[in-house]
Amino acid sequence: MSKSTVRTRIAPSPTGFLHLGTARTALYSWAYARHHGGQFVLRIEDTDVERSSEESVQQILDSMRWLGLDYDEGPHYQMQRLARYHEVAERMIAGGSAYRCWATPEELEAMREAQRARGEKTRYDGRWRPAPGKVLPPPPEGVQPVVRFATPQEGAVAWDDLVKGPIRIANEEIDDLIILRPPPAGAPPGTLGVPTYNFAVVVDDLDMGITHVFRGDEHINNTPWQINIFRALGAPLPQYGHCPIILGDDGLKLSKRRGAVSVTAYEEMGYLPEAMLNYLARLGWSHGDDELFTREQMVQWFDGSHLARSPAQWDPAKLAWVNAHYVRQADDARLAALVVQQLARRGIDAGPAGSLAAACALYKDRCSTVVELADWIGMMFVDVQPRAEDLAAHVGDAVRPALQDLRERFTTLDWDKAAIAAAMKEVLAAHKLKMPQLAPALRVLVCGRTQTPSIDAVLALFPRETVLHRLRAV
Repeated sequence: MSKSTVRTRIAPSPTGFLHLGTARTALYSWAYARHHGGQFVLRIEDTDVERSSEESVQQILDSMRWLGLDYDEGPHYQMQRLARYHEVAERMIAGGSAYRCWATPEELEAMREAQRARGEKTRYDGRWRPAPGKVLPPPPEGVQPVVRFATPQEGAVAWDDLVKGPIRIANEEIDDLIILRPPPAGAPPGTLGVPTYNFAVVVDDLDMGITHVFRGDEHINNTPWQINIFRALGAPLPQYGHCPIILGDDGLKLSKRRGAVSVTAYEEMGYLPEAMLNYLARLGWSHGDDELFTREQMVQWFDGSHLARSPAQWDPAKLAWVNAHYVRQADDARLAALVVQQLARRGIDAGPAGSLAAACALYKDRCSTVVELADWIGMMFVDVQPRAEDLAAHVGDAVRPALQDLRERFTTLDWDKAAIAAAMKEVLAAHKLKMPQLAPALRVLVCGRTQTPSIDAVLALFPRETVLHRLRAV
């Protein structure tokens, strides 16, 4: 691998669905790698064994597939790399940058209580940290140790963040991080446990040659630990870019624990992946005044600059506007296939998707989502129930004879838009009516609604038998 090769990654935890903030981070990481001709890596950070699930892993993979964020390597799974973390930890212990700590949870809580009573910041007091001239007690029996990183006690960690600019945090603000949890109960002496996030991520980024890390700014406080571990290993640092959080429409943080909807849920709600990528990209990044752009344009433009330092706010109305644009631009056959899927979720068998392309072409200008498109097309397959007030307003005695006449004509004519339009004109002339009297009545009876595109075009989409059936009671 060339030293100049850009390598980015996304590393979600499978403790829940892939939420929108992680999807945006994945998009930025993917676009940056593609812009620079580099590689994009997918890593599954599954060391939270109790909360991780195969279902969540699959949802992450499905989300990446739907968004079209193709990765060059992975997925890598941390739980398959335990031997590597143990190897690095043992090397750090031997080199003095990590140590075993036998403090029990009860001892640590008593330590923190005493610190709070003195008005001090709670932090590990280094009781098991080796130091010149310091005599440590013998390890207590029956206690499985953790492994802690020996954080430098002087100086500071500083980096030039790709988003935030220069950041500096004093080492005295950072305590000795646990890098390996206790091993399982009953494990032989010397056995090492599962790594914690801040340790595993450093070893992974080092082994996988990650050069640039984009992530949420909630990770800023983790970065000093990670940089110090990189330095303890004598390894080059990646460049970090911490993106501000996404706020919900209530102004509070959007997260998987509060208010967020999974990426795959947006697929189910009828959004198109190109619309979601476009909208997510603009939640914290801009290219001039461009609101709408293709995936290829984003790759061309996304060089890591023009990332916002302030939180962005999720705007469902703006997302719907963006999606409506892409629905209008979408190929009708592709939309038809998506509509078939939507109708299948409702228990409706719409037949082959090819038969619905013309319907998608007619209705898509009125729709913000594929769900709305399915609402329009679904009326062709499910009996409609016109509202009583619509029947009273539009299907009165003056128009009933014309509707009966039209139904008779519909039984024999060629079933296409031109023939239907001609029959309607003949009926209007014969009964001395105007189109604003006949068309609304047809819409209510056949479609169950008062507004549609041109009624002759709409009726031509229906099977003749369906239209005759819905006009039978006139």
